[in-house]
Amino acid sequence: MKKLFLFIFFYSTCSVVMSQQQTFDLATFTPPPGGGWKKQNTESVIQFTKEDAAKGAYCLITLYKSIPGKPGSKENFDLAWETLIKEMVTVSTKPEMQPAATENGWEVQSGFSPFESDGNKGIALLVTSSGFEKMVNIIILTNTDAYQTEMSAFLESIKLNKPTSTAKQPIKPATNTVKPQQASVAKNDGFAFITTNFDDGWTSTVQEDWVEVTKGTIKVLLHYPKEGTIFPADPDVLTNAAWNILVAPRYSNLKNYKTSYISTYDRPYLGMGYATENATGKNVFIVFFRQGQSGWIEFVVPDKNTFIRQYKFDPETIKWDSESSLMNQLSQMVNYNKFAIAAGDFKGTWTSDFTGVQQLYNVYTGNYAGMNINQSNQTFQFGAGNTYNWSILAVNGMVGNIKYANVKSAGKFTVLNNWQVNFSDIEGKPKKYNAFFSCIKGARLLKLLDADYPGSGIYTVFGKK
Repeated sequence: MKKLFLFIFFYSTCSVVMSQQQTFDLATFTPPPGGGWKKQNTESVIQFTKEDAAKGAYCLITLYKSIPGKPGSKENFDLAWETLIKEMVTVSTKPEMQPAATENGWEVQSGFSPFESDGNKGIALLVTSSGFEKMVNIIILTNTDAYQTEMSAFLESIKLNKPTSTAKQPIKPATNTVKPQQASVAKNDGFAFITTNFDDGWTSTVQEDWVEVTKGTIKVLLHYPKEGTIFPADPDVLTNAAWNILVAPRYSNLKNYKTSYISTYDRPYLGMGYATENATGKNVFIVFFRQGQSGWIEFVVPDKNTFIRQYKFDPETIKWDSESSLMNQLSQMVNYNKFAIAAGDFKGTWTSDFTGVQQLYNVYTGNYAGMNINQSNQTFQFGAGNTYNWSILAVNGMVGNIKYANVKSAGKFTVLNNWQVNFSDIEGKPKKYNAFFSCIKGARLLKLLDADYPGSGIYTVFGKK
């Protein structure tokens, strides 16, 4: 097995032009060849799995979305090893490191170690690429060398692009710098910050039914969910229904309206057309888009050429089926639904609930092996004088052997730089979180991520009771 991974590390530093390339966040890659690979994806990861139940052999490849990184590549690797590998499996030794490599401005650190998980043994491999204040992680878990060629081909195909902006996070909100006729007045929803000026030139403002994002003459509306616009359906039917509810009431003289069917694993919905904006009397070009959990996004520009200059493609002629990277840059606009925090925003009770159920099967026999449940409820109760009470109720284990844990603490919190909050006592020690608000209809969501262990970059979401 050790020789296998030494071979993979060497092979993955080569550069070969591959066909059928796909794009996820900053990574361009070709899926593992050979057939039989199952693909799953979320907003944060893409995962490929393959197994031979008869032989008990398996391979799991996970590519993570880029997250903010620390200055040193080895520091990023160590952090990912602690927060990703050790959260998945129990490793028996420290990672055996391979020589670092540099390509296209990214420095790659890689290492592997034997692991054991629920009686299964194998090898855990971590590849961490650091650059441009970002880190990208790839994890491979396997117990066989049968998929050596496919693993090697996948690693070989990966190319990391430079991020469009190297800013770690938005600058502190200030006065809206976009010309008044191009942006709406932000809605005062009772929170301290209702505008965010991002380092890349975009400005976000809170509105009644959407977050409005503007830059120059481009306006993007991040629509809040609304009845009749969110249920899966035939792409033309759902696009037309959502357009009629969210878009049509604000325009007239619609021309050249069309929808596009996009056949991909995470089917996007797309509509576009030319219309007159009722509020201003201006003629505009509209692109209406939704993919996965992005919600409906409405792009409003003076003409099609303005859209092309910003997004580098013509939405009326592009072959969407083969250009997932183009769809990704549209869906990434949801990241501008982000607003800073202030101490006065932390009032009342905020909760976060999580439930996960795993149906388990024996990899050797295929027989059902039981159900594993993980459930937690985390609560913050904020009081006067920056005080808080925190608690978490956790339930986990196999059905028939469920374990319960209830942990509580209290103390004071401090808001740092409007994008972080520090709690004096969480499970017996101080804890600092990266933090921001996102908007939904009539409310906000508080998103927290452990600042010292960012891991996968997935924020815990709290809603106010």
